[in-house]
Amino acid sequence: MNGLEASEIGALVGLTAAVALLIFFVIRTKIHAVLALVIAASIAGLAAGMAPDAVIQAITTSFGSTLGTIGLVIGMGVMMGRILEVSGAAEKLAYSLIRVLGKGKEEWALAGAGFVISIPIFVDSAFVILQPLVRSLARTSRRSILTLGIALAGGLVVTHHAVPPTPGPLGAAGIFDVNVGEMILWGLILSFPAMIAVTLYAKVMGPKIEAMIERDTGERLSPAEAFGEFQERAAVRERELPGLFISILPILLPIVLIFLNTFSATMVENNEGALPAGLVSTLAFIGNPVIALLLGVLVAIYGLARNQSRQETLDDMEFGVQSAGIILLVTGAGGALGGVLRESGTAESIGQAVAGLPLPTILIPFVIATIVRLIQGSGTVAIITSASISAPILAAMPDVNMVLAAQAAALGSLFFGYFNDSFFWVVNRMLGIKNAKHQILAWSIPTTIAWATTLVALLIANALV
Repeated sequence: MNGLEASEIGALVGLTAAVALLIFFVIRTKIHAVLALVIAASIAGLAAGMAPDAVIQAITTSFGSTLGTIGLVIGMGVMMGRILEVSGAAEKLAYSLIRVLGKGKEEWALAGAGFVISIPIFVDSAFVILQPLVRSLARTSRRSILTLGIALAGGLVVTHHAVPPTPGPLGAAGIFDVNVGEMILWGLILSFPAMIAVTLYAKVMGPKIEAMIERDTGERLSPAEAFGEFQERAAVRERELPGLFISILPILLPIVLIFLNTFSATMVENNEGALPAGLVSTLAFIGNPVIALLLGVLVAIYGLARNQSRQETLDDMEFGVQSAGIILLVTGAGGALGGVLRESGTAESIGQAVAGLPLPTILIPFVIATIVRLIQGSGTVAIITSASISAPILAAMPDVNMVLAAQAAALGSLFFGYFNDSFFWVVNRMLGIKNAKHQILAWSIPTTIAWATTLVALLIANALV
């Protein structure tokens, strides 16, 4: 065995030990994920033969460059989400979809509302906001509360895991250094079939799980009234809410601007001069995620918070930023781990070894995210950890679609929401499900269905593009 092979083995052993310690720290000790990621990066770098000062340099530089890409976007995204939350805009969207789709399609309306609302609003908060609507519909539409609740939670969770500016997928986009517009587009495409699959599960299994709960515990979750009563109460409530256009505009405006920028950049790349230079530069500016989200926040401030005082609006936005602080640190620390793997050469060694395996390269981040998610529960930590480990590996391999690779890291983290996942408890407790068997049927199975559906969609997309 020559020296080069020995150094590669040492680097791989060091990385394995670093990841094992990372997982151990997160699930068994008081050490926070941010600290665990920095410790893992240090161990991986030193084991690969990097000088101590080079390890520190790689950690700090990569931490800063990762947050430089997406830090402002996360901050403005959570500001917007907080305003949408407190203004009632999320409720307005849900009521509007229910009214449009009509009686008998309430689960599809709630799933669709969740699919859109979770893009700017944290998934836990969004479910808490809309859960009273689920109970009201269950009482008045003669539908299973579990059908409606699982459908809503399913719509929320798939875009939470796949579509920026939600922190997890946005962090993956930054670590993989991919266009945010493309990340949004592919996130919507790949997560949409998962929303349908979970909603179908909710429609079929919701009444059965509810009947099982009533049989096992004697508790009835869904008392019934008349649908007309819901319509009357909804009409009263909607008069207190902002209009539909202004409710959805802060979400749609940034997405449209980012898409226009991506489209114009693609047009110029494929056919230079096809668009006026002035238009291209204007779209490049207003379609940059930072400026696009800034405009969305301004629309939310002056469209949705116009009846609030200046101080109330500032307090709401600062509350949102406080909740994003730890996400920024985790994302930056994940970028630090990826930077060490790149600088140490470990990523290239792993890439060469993996390239010879009979495994689609797109599954590398998907499998890593799945394993980390199952072990420690947090979807965001699973996404950032997978992206941090796999991005430098895949960068050293030919013909890898990095946008789909970033989505693979995001979608793999959907797997089997369980006791170590905070959203598992939010969904089950707010729906009144107390028994572990029933909780698994109501949420762990649907998230696994979403995970499997996105896996199929990801492999199809990878084969096509």
